Amino acid sequence: MRTYDFSPLYRSFVGLDRMASLIDAATQFDGGNAYPPYNVAQTDEDNYRIELAVAGFADDELEIETHENTLSVTGRKTRPQADNDDDVTYLHRGIAERGFERRFQLADHVMVTGADLKNGLLVISLKRELPEALKPRKIAIGSRPDGKLISGKPSRKAKAA
Repeated sequence: MRTYDFSPLYRSFVGLDRMASLIDAATQFDGGNAYPPYNVAQTDEDNYRIELAVAGFADDELEIETHENTLSVTGRKTRPQADNDDDVTYLHRGIAERGFERRFQLADHVMVTGADLKNGLLVISLKRELPEALKPRKIAIGSRPDGKLISGKPSRKAKAA
């Protein structure tokens, strides 16, 4: 596997060191950890969802937390299934019961709006909420910041002077 050194980007991105950190983090090998499997879906222009397959976990064994632009989902088994099934002999155990922590980098202005656990699938809903100041706006030609139109004719005050 080829590694890249993005440290020169930190010197080039003035005020955008977070972007360089994200690029650096995205290129790091995660050790092949594919558990639990997940999907990321976009339901419309500003809404997304993350679906994690967490079969065998109860609500109280899952923790969802956001800090800055990182979403963390942690699963910790409080009661192993084997303890509940003393009279059962498993011929094959394919359902993982191990704990996990899965992290997702969220874009700026993406907020978690809810989470639901149903049939072994944890669905986390996300919404991008751009502040009004960041939304695109049209600028009329001939306008000024004070809202008055710029005219080629001198104002009456200028004539009187």
